[in-house]
Amino acid sequence: MKTALITGGTKGIGKAIALAFLQRGYEVVLNYHKDEAAALATQEEFNMQGFCPVLLKADVSDEEQTNNMFKEFFSIYGKLDVLVNNAGISLVKVIQDTSSEDWDKIFSVNAKSVFLCSKAVTNKMVYEGGGSIINVASIWGETGASCEAAYSASKGAVIAFTKALAKELAPSNVRVNCVSPGVIDTEMNAHLTAREMEDLAEEVPLGRIGLPSEVAEACVFLAESTYVTGEVLSVGGGFGK
Repeated sequence: MKTALITGGTKGIGKAIALAFLQRGYEVVLNYHKDEAAALATQEEFNMQGFCPVLLKADVSDEEQTNNMFKEFFSIYGKLDVLVNNAGISLVKVIQDTSSEDWDKIFSVNAKSVFLCSKAVTNKMVYEGGGSIINVASIWGETGASCEAAYSASKGAVIAFTKALAKELAPSNVRVNCVSPGVIDTEMNAHLTAREMEDLAEEVPLGRIGLPSEVAEACVFLAESTYVTGEVLSVGGGFGK
């Protein structure tokens, strides 16, 4: 039985990614940090569909908590086939209003967590003869976004990290790829008005906002494509291209 762990796996894109892997027969572990009620609700929702995901709580921007989470994971399953580094936060501020604390926090959650989780599983994946690490970036990490300099920079860092780590781990058959969502219908875009969402949709060549399930399908593709590594797969309907 293949296994997958999704950080930030109980809401939004992470939840959709978890469901996609569950539907393909994976044993899935959902990481969450603060919102235990939402995590339990997601677990119950999946239970009602006949799936039995495991919940593991950890702040993946904290090294000790991250390492303890993976120790618990490996005590349960022994092997991890797919790691999806999805946990992330947004920040909409002009640069003049962006504090050092803002910058540090967004890099800690969006970029440091990818490093910590990847580091925590690498030895196991190498020992087991392979694995797949999938990092969730953003179209803004490719193109940059006005009033989101810190967020864009953190996601750009994830993209660079992905390309570098892919080269490092390729000889050990550990593949590292990245999905780069465009404008997706999630809570992260809740700060946008309906009109702003409509305006964004008009900028998308496919003419609509994306769905979390469409990002999830890209993650499954990357997990199971045995000759793809170091790639950034944009899932944005042509937005920003």
